Formats: sequence, structure tokens, C-alpha cells
Amino acid sequence: MAREMLRQGGRSARIQEAVHRTVQELLKNMDRGEITVPMIADKSGVTPSTIYRRWGDLSELLADVAVDRMRPVADPEDTGAMTSDFEAFILQYAEEMSSRVGRALLADVLGSLEGNAPVKCCQYTYHHLETLRKMASARGETPFDLGEAVDFVVAPIVYHILFGDREPTPDYCRALVARFFGK
Repeated sequence: MAREMLRQGGRSARIQEAVHRTVQELLKNMDRGEITVPMIADKSGVTPSTIYRRWGDLSELLADVAVDRMRPVADPEDTGAMTSDFEAFILQYAEEMSSRVGRALLADVLGSLEGNAPVKCCQYTYHHLETLRKMASARGETPFDLGEAVDFVVAPIVYHILFGDREPTPDYCRALVARFFGK
């Protein structure tokens, strides 16, 4: 989490944008282990002390960049029915999070020891699930339990992504969703 208050626009926002952009560019061309705070500072035009003051250390900066990249850009698809909405979201979620980029973002988020990057990441998933619940309610469907959706569908997918013991294939995800909805 950023250590200082960020104003909308202004110098602080420009610094954050420059540093985030630099980190993303470096990650495209280098291994994470090769990236340093002085390197990021030099390429983004700020001092290393600015990065340390704002983010604390490299792991917190990487987590902040990852959370920013994971921020949802659109609400889940409305397919017309709760179960198909939920399934479409879960299939997309599993595909994105199990990709090479998704796995790297998850690793960066979980590498954050002091900040609230994991909490923010989790909030994005809860926000999407809550949106699905509201869409179901608006159609007169009985909405699913949010906590159970996380426990019985999202958590197993994330577990398998993190530990690499099985791929969260579309068939596996569909089976989780079907079991969740009692089908």
C-alpha cells in the first residue's frame, strides 16, 4: 500500500504513474530478481528515496503494481441467468489468474508483507461476485451465498494456481460451479 496519501492528479499521481509504467516495462524484459529500486528510480526519473518513502520496499511496489493491473475494468457479463453468469465469470477468472501474467501478479500480491495488496485483490473478486448476486436478485433469482462461493469455487481455483498441483481447466471449473449450485 502506498505510504503517503495520493491526490487525484498532481505530482503524486504523476510519480505513481511513472513508477508503475517503469515497473511494467522492466517486467516485460527482465526477471523479477534482476529488478532493483535504484533501477526503477533511474528509469522513472525519481529518486530511490521517493520509492522507499512511498512503497517501503521493492516487494510492496511490485504488489502495488500488481493490484493496479488486477483492478477490474468491467463488470461480469450478464448472460441472463445466475448460474451461467457465475460460470462465465469463473471461467474467465480462472483463465486470467492461471495465465503466466496472472500467476506473476498473484505472486507479487502475495509477496507483500506489510501492505494490504492481498486484501485489495480479494475485494475485487468479492465486488464481482456481489455484482453477480445483484444481477440475480434483479431478475428475481435467489442469490448465492458470497462466502460459500469463495470457499467452494474461488478458493480451490486459487489454491491450484498457487501450488501448481492441477490446472484449473474449464471442465474442472464447470464441475465446481455445478457442484456449488447443486446440479
